[in-house]
Amino acid sequence: MKIVLLETLRIGSDICFDSLKEFGSLIEHEITGTYEEAADRLEDADIVIVDQFPMNENSLYKAKKLKLITMTSTGTNFVDFNYAGKHNIAVANIKDYSTYSVAQHTITLLLYLYEKIQSFNQYVKSGNYVLDSKNASFSIRFHELKGKTWGITGMGRIGRQVAKIAEAFGCNIIYYSPSGRTCDSPYTPVDFDTLLKTSDILSIHTPLTEQTKNLFTYDQFKKMKPSAFLINVARGAIIEEGGLARALTEGIIAGAGLDVCPQSRWIRPVRCFLSWIRKIWLSLPIWAGHPWKPEIKPSKKFIII
Repeated sequence: MKIVLLETLRIGSDICFDSLKEFGSLIEHEITGTYEEAADRLEDADIVIVDQFPMNENSLYKAKKLKLITMTSTGTNFVDFNYAGKHNIAVANIKDYSTYSVAQHTITLLLYLYEKIQSFNQYVKSGNYVLDSKNASFSIRFHELKGKTWGITGMGRIGRQVAKIAEAFGCNIIYYSPSGRTCDSPYTPVDFDTLLKTSDILSIHTPLTEQTKNLFTYDQFKKMKPSAFLINVARGAIIEEGGLARALTEGIIAGAGLDVCPQSRWIRPVRCFLSWIRKIWLSLPIWAGHPWKPEIKPSKKFIII
C-alpha cells in the first residue's frame, strides 16, 4: 500500500509520521503547488493525506488506485464528494483535534476587541498614561460580558465549547443551526433573523457548504446591533468579504475578529483586503486549530464520513 502526504509543511515540521509506515510505503512531500503536481504524485497512491489542497478531478484524475482521502483537519470543503463517490474513494477527517484551541481562540479574539486591549496597550506604552493628568483613558470604553447575548452559528463540538466558556462569563447563549438540526444542549435555538437582531456577540463555527457560503452579507449585517461584534473561526467564505468591509466602515457593527480568509491557504498570494480596516482583528489564517502539542502523534484511526 502506498501512502502519500502532500503538504507536510502545512502540518508542522515537528510531526513525525513514521508510525504510518507499518501500513505501507510512505511518501512525504513538503509542499504541493499545482494540480498537475498533485496528480502525478497520486498516480499510484492508495491513500492520500492532505491539509488544504483541493481534492477534485483536476488533482485526482490519474489516481486510479486511490481508496482513501484523509485530511489533517476537520473541514472538508476542499473535497469534491461527488467525484470521490463516483470513483469509490472514501473520505475521512479528524474530529475533536482542535475543539479546545479553537474555542480558546474565539474567546481571545473577542476579548481583544471587546476590552479595547490594543488601545490601552498603546496608551500605556506611548507614555501618555503617565503624562495625562486628565485620565483621558476613560474615553476608551469597554463593557462587561455578563448579561450579554452570545449568538452561535453552528452548535457542534466547537460551538458547544464556546457556549460553555461564554456562559461562565455570564452570557446568555442562543444558537442558529444552518442545517436545521438542533442539538442536545441546554441552549436556545433561534432562527437566523433572531440570531442577527439579538446577539451582542456572534461567533461562527459551522462548516462551509453551499448552504453556508456567503451566509453573512451586508444585508444581514444591517440587521445586527451597531454594538455587536462578529467572530469567524470557521471558514472565510461564510462571510461575504465586501459586505463586512462596508458594514465595518459604515459603523453598522462595532468590530470583527477573523481567523480565516476567503481563499484557501494553498493559493498564493493570500491577502485579506480587510486588513486596512481599524475595527477588525486578523490572526494567521486558521491559526486557531494549531496549538503546540508536543505529545501529538499521527493517529492510526480514521473517521470515515
